[in-house]
Amino acid sequence: MLIDAKGLDYAALNKLIKNSDDDCKIENCLGQRFIADGLAKGSVTIDGILGNALGAYLNGAQITVNGNAQDAVGDTMNDGKIVIHGSIGDTAGYAMRGGEIYVKGNAGYRAGIHMKEYRDKKPIIVIGGRTGSFLGEYQAGGLIIVLGRNTDGKPTVGNFPCTGMHGGKMILRGSVKGIKFPNQVTLRDATADDMAEIMPFIKNYCEYFNFDVDELTSEKFTVITPDSKKPYKQMYVAN
Repeated sequence: MLIDAKGLDYAALNKLIKNSDDDCKIENCLGQRFIADGLAKGSVTIDGILGNALGAYLNGAQITVNGNAQDAVGDTMNDGKIVIHGSIGDTAGYAMRGGEIYVKGNAGYRAGIHMKEYRDKKPIIVIGGRTGSFLGEYQAGGLIIVLGRNTDGKPTVGNFPCTGMHGGKMILRGSVKGIKFPNQVTLRDATADDMAEIMPFIKNYCEYFNFDVDELTSEKFTVITPDSKKPYKQMYVAN
C-alpha cells in the first residue's frame, strides 16, 4: 500500500498504516512522530524526514528508513526490526527489551540506555559508524555492537560509555584507545564464542547495507561487560 504522508498528522498516518492489510510504503514523510508505534506485523518502508519515536513499542513488524531518523528510535520496542539507511539521533533503543535495530551510519547520545532482556527476548543494536556519549547508560541486558566505520580517526564511542551498566554486553570493533570506561566494567578481547554470537547480526548488517562480512570482521573486537550487579555502589558510595 502506497501512502502519501503529505499533509497528514501522525495520528492520521498511523491509522492508515494500522488499518492496512498490506505492507506499506510511505512517501513525503515530513516530521510525523510515532510512525508504526506498536505495530505487530507487516513491513513499513519510509521516504522523507521522520519525527521522533519511530517504531516506539514495536511488537514484531519491520521498518525500513531510506535515510536518517531522529531521536528515540525503537523506544521500548518489544520485537521486530528497524533498519536505518542513514544515521539516527539520541536515545535509540531506550528501554527496548526485544527486537533488533540496525543503523548504517552514526548514532547520537545515550543509544541503548536502559536496554534490558525480558524472558526469552534479547534486544540487539548494531551501529555501523560511531556513537555519541553515554552509550549503553544503565544497560541491564541485550547486546550493543558498534562497528566504527568511517570514524575519521575519532574514537568509536563518545564520553562516558557504560555508565551504570549492570547487565548485557557491548562489543566494539577496532581500537578502544582514548575511550574512558567506568570502573564497574571489564574489557577483554573477543573470543571465538563472542564472534560466533555476533556473526548473525553482522551478516544482517552487511546484507541490509551491502558490506563485506570478511572485511568487517578482520579487525579486533573488544567485549565490555559489567563486573558488578551493584554499579551504583561503585559510582556513588565509598567502600
